[in-house]
Amino acid sequence: MSSQPPNHNQGLVISYLTLRKVVGVLGMLLPFLLFIGYFLFERGCSFPPSISHFYYTDLGNLFVGTLCAVSLFMFSYNGHDKGDMIAAKVAGLFAMLVALFPTDFGTYAGMSCSRIVDGENKVANVIHYISATILFATFAFFSLVQFTKTNKPGRMAGAKKTRNGVYKICGWVIVFCIAGIAFVSFAPGNLYGKIKDFKPTFVLETLALLAFGFSWLIKGDTFFRDNK
Repeated sequence: MSSQPPNHNQGLVISYLTLRKVVGVLGMLLPFLLFIGYFLFERGCSFPPSISHFYYTDLGNLFVGTLCAVSLFMFSYNGHDKGDMIAAKVAGLFAMLVALFPTDFGTYAGMSCSRIVDGENKVANVIHYISATILFATFAFFSLVQFTKTNKPGRMAGAKKTRNGVYKICGWVIVFCIAGIAFVSFAPGNLYGKIKDFKPTFVLETLALLAFGFSWLIKGDTFFRDNK
């Protein structure tokens, strides 16, 4: 019996699968690590209204470091086609900008709770929000467009059909969350006052990151794999 010839692309395939899994895990873990860390280290301070506001807490390094790691992995990821490569580079760039240009501190907590002197910068704030919107939009693009592609024309069935259904759900969840965050950001003061204690921005960002991470884990061959 002849031995099976070596697959010279195996290392490349494993690399892509590993990158996808790492990106997915990082995205899903971030809000939970911040949530747990808040109760462990941020005693006496009010809970930040968004994930971005953790920049000003003792967990700021975790927030920035995770975004930089996602950015690095995105820059390292080329995917299967030009669309994958361009979208990954866009996501990498704007993940880095979100980390480097913080949102305004605002009035969510007293200065005694901040690890950084309150020096708000309107330009940095605008760059942060534009970058975050484009970053989430790119995540949705991956789920709705790139991940649903197939190299086997014709009627889809089995695991690929299931995966595409989940990708679309994840993508639309991200789109819904982007719209929800925009609504909360521009909500009248009296309306926001009624919902701010529920931390709507943090909740929507968490849902978007869970959808993003789960879709990347699926693309990394963690769930709904093809039968060999």
